[in-house]
Amino acid sequence: MRIARLMKENMETYGFVDGDKVLTRESMTAQSGIPIPQSIKDFLFDGWYDEIKQKASQMNYDSKLSNFKILPPIPNPSKIICLAFNYKDHAKEQNLIPPDEPAIIIKPRSTLNGAKSDIICPSFVSKLDYEIELALIIGKDCKNISEEDAKKAIFGYMILNDASARDIQAKDKQFTRAKGFDTFAPCGPWITSSDEIADPQNLKMMTKVNGVVRQNSSTSNMHLKVNSIVSILSKVMTLEKGDIISTGTPAGVMLNKPDAVFLKDGDKIEMEIEQLGRLENTVKFV
Repeated sequence: MRIARLMKENMETYGFVDGDKVLTRESMTAQSGIPIPQSIKDFLFDGWYDEIKQKASQMNYDSKLSNFKILPPIPNPSKIICLAFNYKDHAKEQNLIPPDEPAIIIKPRSTLNGAKSDIICPSFVSKLDYEIELALIIGKDCKNISEEDAKKAIFGYMILNDASARDIQAKDKQFTRAKGFDTFAPCGPWITSSDEIADPQNLKMMTKVNGVVRQNSSTSNMHLKVNSIVSILSKVMTLEKGDIISTGTPAGVMLNKPDAVFLKDGDKIEMEIEQLGRLENTVKFV
């Protein structure tokens, strides 16, 4: 299933997506007679999703996706965890060896941004960069779990752009401020449930800026794989339902390139991961 969080006429909802058709929360309730909760997190992680998904194939997807603004799928995760240098090709272009344990960054949830919303960058940032990443959504609270149990703890996947101010990163000698600006995590466009993805380690991924390909890789280039990432992180911190883990970016970012062309006002970024949809964001400097 593909589950999107949506806005229409200042009213928030969510629903299952099938092409350009949506089965909204309100329509689920009307057609099933089951009072679906208003919170998408309650729906996904507290049993409602499992009950409704069995009935959804018999329901009428009676709304058009194009009539809605697409919001970040999870509004208030307790944590957004991002990995650094987890792709072999990216580590190679930085003259690094990928670490055998996750090198992590925590992004604030105020960075979350919609799949077609603008990335708003302060004018004092001079080196704005992009990072296409496969992000996973934790479906249940877990601590000290095995890789096999980690697989069962992943509810689904989405795309995340871990936008980064490289000049701030170089100045601070760490990542938090550089990656922590509001709107610096466009994501979505929806969550694709894990049962729809046969192999999350074999998905093509591509970034274009103004139509020019900048990143062209595959999740097969990950060093630490998704189940291992979840298992290792669960031994550090309790992972909670709705947490987002973004698993690193492949080669092609502008970091440390002598001929780097950083993002500028009006640039259009397209990111696509096979089976997961597309992000289309415009950069706005203010």
